[in-house]
Amino acid sequence: MRGLLCLVFLSLLLVPDIVYGQNQKTEKINKRSYTTLKIENENAPDIDGVLNDSAWELVPYTTDYTQLQPNIGLAPTEQTKMKIIYDDGYIYVAFRCLDQDPDGIEKRLSRRDGFAGDWVEISFDSYNDDRTAFSFTLTAAGVKADEFISNNGRFDETWNPIWYAKTNIDELGWTAELKIPLSQLRFNSDEDQVWGLQSKRFYFRNRERSLWQEIVPNAPGYVSEFGELRGLKNLTPQKQLEIQPYLVTQLDTYESQAGNPYRDGSDSRINAGLDAKIGITNDLTLDLTLNPDFGQVEADPAAIALDGFQIFFKEQRPFFVANSNIFDYDLDDQSSDNLFYSRRIGRSPQRAVRDPEVVYTDTPQNSTILGAAKFSGKTKNGWTLGLLESLTAKEYAQTFRNDSTQRDVLVEPLTNYLIGRAQKDFNNRNSYIGVIATATHRKLEPGLYNLHSDAFSGGIDFKHNWIDRKYYLQGNTVISNVQGSTEAITRTQRSLTHLFNRQDATHLTVDTTKTALTGTGGNLEIGKASGGNFTGSLGASWKSPELELNDVGFLRQADLITQFSTLKYTLLNPTKKFRTINIEFEQQSLFDFEGNYNRIEYSLESFFRFNNTWETNFGLIHKPRIISTTELRGGPRFRFNEENIQFLFINSDSRKKFTYGAGYVISQASQNNFSLFRLELGLEYQPLDALSLAFYPEYEISPNKTQYVSTTNYNNQNRYILGNIDQKTLSATLRLNYSLNPNLSVQYYAQPFASKGTYTNFNRVDNSIAKDLNERIRLFTPDQIFKNDVEYTVDENLDGVTDYRFRDPDFSVVQLRTNLVVRWEYIPGSELFFVWSQGADGNNDPSNTVFNALDQQIVNKQLNNTFLIKATYRFLL
Repeated sequence: MRGLLCLVFLSLLLVPDIVYGQNQKTEKINKRSYTTLKIENENAPDIDGVLNDSAWELVPYTTDYTQLQPNIGLAPTEQTKMKIIYDDGYIYVAFRCLDQDPDGIEKRLSRRDGFAGDWVEISFDSYNDDRTAFSFTLTAAGVKADEFISNNGRFDETWNPIWYAKTNIDELGWTAELKIPLSQLRFNSDEDQVWGLQSKRFYFRNRERSLWQEIVPNAPGYVSEFGELRGLKNLTPQKQLEIQPYLVTQLDTYESQAGNPYRDGSDSRINAGLDAKIGITNDLTLDLTLNPDFGQVEADPAAIALDGFQIFFKEQRPFFVANSNIFDYDLDDQSSDNLFYSRRIGRSPQRAVRDPEVVYTDTPQNSTILGAAKFSGKTKNGWTLGLLESLTAKEYAQTFRNDSTQRDVLVEPLTNYLIGRAQKDFNNRNSYIGVIATATHRKLEPGLYNLHSDAFSGGIDFKHNWIDRKYYLQGNTVISNVQGSTEAITRTQRSLTHLFNRQDATHLTVDTTKTALTGTGGNLEIGKASGGNFTGSLGASWKSPELELNDVGFLRQADLITQFSTLKYTLLNPTKKFRTINIEFEQQSLFDFEGNYNRIEYSLESFFRFNNTWETNFGLIHKPRIISTTELRGGPRFRFNEENIQFLFINSDSRKKFTYGAGYVISQASQNNFSLFRLELGLEYQPLDALSLAFYPEYEISPNKTQYVSTTNYNNQNRYILGNIDQKTLSATLRLNYSLNPNLSVQYYAQPFASKGTYTNFNRVDNSIAKDLNERIRLFTPDQIFKNDVEYTVDENLDGVTDYRFRDPDFSVVQLRTNLVVRWEYIPGSELFFVWSQGADGNNDPSNTVFNALDQQIVNKQLNNTFLIKATYRFLL
């Protein structure tokens, strides 16, 4: 079956499309060109949004925008005009956005990067490499947004350059003026330059996007399709030098605990640090941070992982998010695995204090980042370069002991992280090859020898496009090496990521004498990216059992071979009912390095956008074979029953003041092995241009007859204890955004979360890979199992003597995360933050309902509060 599928996919990839949409445009579109003009500095236009400066009369408008959505290639409902001029220090852009109904222009306010209402955008591929660009967007309300574009279409909204802009509404529509410092762009020193150029307009009333440079349907990328900006002569490279110190004062309040010297009810601190950006050349920039503070960053969402695996959280800290695309090295598209996971830097201390003499403990939540430096950019010769160095401090937990003495315990060592990345474009920018290397070094001391002393990883990646980028071949290889004591390497071998102690794995053995571990991984994929209605891909990846990346990368599971294929249909031109149709079929098979065939799954997902702009997303997933190598935490492979999943989500017209959406996910395994029902709701309301409200509640029920509980020993054999869990989870996200003007905003975020799980019908594994659930497990009889306050005891042979015991696994977890942030950008690039955060974490009686748990642990409990004021000032030198 898999061989037939591979043959079908290969034929779709390597032969021309034979099915096309009606009236489809397939001819190659010529690149447009606009010629700008240099002006004297003293003649620069005033940036007031009114296009009455004489400098604008020196160049003509360029117009004739065409639709990107919904009717690709047709004239837009309202046309747009654009002019560009420049001087020694700035590039200036003027937009005339025609609109026959100026009163209908949507002027929604938001904080920076909000993209609310009507907007217009300009993007410069100043490297002229067909892969990267700098994008500047301005809404009709005057809100700025900016993005760095990489990989021919990956948008990074965290890039925040300094630039100036104003808008104005008149009888013809609305106008915009932009003033962009050349120091915020990257370009070479050639006397006569050609940049890539694109402009986009979003016409809110029709949800219509129009482009200055038309793009073919289902284009192979974004930046590679730009037009050209000419007339750039004698540009002087601007070596950027920015220094941004900060000062923060913080007060924490919480419920005091009698006798605990670390919980007296409040803590306060004052802190300072520095960020700097130095243009080494006009192509390459050095970013520095000393003692960075991320107090204004939104908290991570609440989550529980019963499978034992680590949870991947998105990076939100500004220093690490900026230019993060340069350091990305995804192992594949099927997981979050990456050679660089910046959340490792400043991670929570890895040593827990376990000492019966310790009564109270105060452990830092995160390791202190003493400093970090990032060198990155792209040269005119097509080299993309990145080098990141960071040092985190020793961290100590304060402990209060039985004898009333206090002692500091080292919980995290002094650690150095180094990441280097390089990519080189060639073949007329249709191909690239890259390398990456990472190194982690810890200065270990007694108590921390279970950590790796050193960890290294490296890789080579490439991509080749051909036939106007319709087809591609891409791949990567990875090698890792970790070093440490025998205790540390044994711990790695036994970890959930590796499980060298897996009972039935003949290819794996724990070696307690090893002081190093070396592994490999890789990915190879061939695909059709554009041209016609159908695209697809076929590929495979591997992660050897010894591969270990979690010192500065992210690796969920090793010992894995994955084969995957995709086939996607895209509607290229709207019909009478639909604006957009995307239908994608995916197939995936998983094996381990012993050759065991562990999983096969098929999925069919569809997305429809109707002409009234309503949207629906529907999908089906079929998993006829599910065998886990990790479920029993070192036990034998364990089979789950065949699973079928369906999901449906519907969203209303997003142009309205009040929008809503709802959806569900239903999963059902045969023999009721497990199931899932999740219901999601989304409500958004924009009563004023300055105010938006959003509420997203979610409820989930997920029973499972074979949820892992514990491993114990009976007659010198492992007993794997499972239970029938009834888990219910309720969460909600509330967001409120109020903007007094484009530079002063208030955001409120709240997320209550409650999850409870109660266990019944405990059982043990009998035949772990039996297809029949009744043969796979054996239920304990009422005469065999007994419960006391905190644990269960089992008399398996009914001789009246306890054979083994395990803790009561019932749980009820409640969390609350809130953030109220007032942000004022009082001058471009300089900000003032007022932050109030609240939080609560609690364990409730599992016999209570989810609603009672929320009431007892949040409503009727004193919450932890953080009050923070942070000021930054950016110096341009």
